[in-house]
Amino acid sequence: MIDAEPDRGDVVIDEVQRVPELLTVVHSVLESPDTRRFALTGSSARKLRRGGVDLLGGRAFYRTMHPFMAAEAPDFSLDRALAIGLLPLVTRAPDSEEMLEAYAGLYLEQEVQAEGIVRDVGAFARFLEAVSFSHGAQLNVASVARECEVPRRTAAGYVAILQDLLLAFRVPVFRRRARRKTVVHDKLYLFDAGVFRALRPAGPLDSRAETEGPALEGLVAQHLRAWAAYSEGSNRLFFWRTRGGSEIDFVVYGEAGFWAFEVKNSHIAHRSDLRALRAFLADYPEAQAALLYRGANRLLVDDVLCLPMDEFLRGVVPNRPLLDRLPSA
Repeated sequence: MIDAEPDRGDVVIDEVQRVPELLTVVHSVLESPDTRRFALTGSSARKLRRGGVDLLGGRAFYRTMHPFMAAEAPDFSLDRALAIGLLPLVTRAPDSEEMLEAYAGLYLEQEVQAEGIVRDVGAFARFLEAVSFSHGAQLNVASVARECEVPRRTAAGYVAILQDLLLAFRVPVFRRRARRKTVVHDKLYLFDAGVFRALRPAGPLDSRAETEGPALEGLVAQHLRAWAAYSEGSNRLFFWRTRGGSEIDFVVYGEAGFWAFEVKNSHIAHRSDLRALRAFLADYPEAQAALLYRGANRLLVDDVLCLPMDEFLRGVVPNRPLLDRLPSA
């Protein structure tokens, strides 16, 4: 097909993991005088990594694509993003809620079945529900295993599957030049706030804060993760938690800068909400810090910036600083 289209410069192969042998063909073309440019997309790296196929080492760049960022959506609504997420498939559907339910309920299970990596799809479905309670929290695999009634080793394998299928990601603890003892377990996030809401069961015994708080934190996480992936240079997302209980939801550290963010699902910024940020800044005065909250006003409280969540998310744009520097006193 390539040889028959000599004037076409770009070749796109979607879901390349379904036929990994195509990578051998791509490799041979790249090694030839042919000047084609390839874009190889996929929703899982599992088969490619474990199938012993040609991974084009040194001949390809790896890039990740993420749900929409607020800056990409002119009609962005924080409340709507918290309810249905920012997946293009969902936001552009005539019935977004129905599409989200179908994606979370049917597509995810079918994708796992298509990969042929889970024997008991029912157990995996229970796992998806159980792991939704770990969204935005430190991952306790043993607890998740008990909840979905599978061995711990099986639950750990399911978590790895979620990551391989790009459906979840871990956020490690920031330990650089640590002055205090920190926790050791990573946090886990589902890749989209809407998918989290669809998988997390809700009923009369569940308060709104139990789902909206983690959804809001996850929405910030997916924006910061997308910003780091799309921006130039090496930048990584962390969280910070001491064994004494002080916690910062997100730390972004890399070539572009050093920032710390605390997320509050509240319309009022209290001084007490800034305690962990002040502790972090005492250890890392080089960082810029902000409290992100649901209020409408930019505030400066004890030299810590408090930003409306909507304003912050709209301002998260690749290759731009995450926070404007405050003028020196």
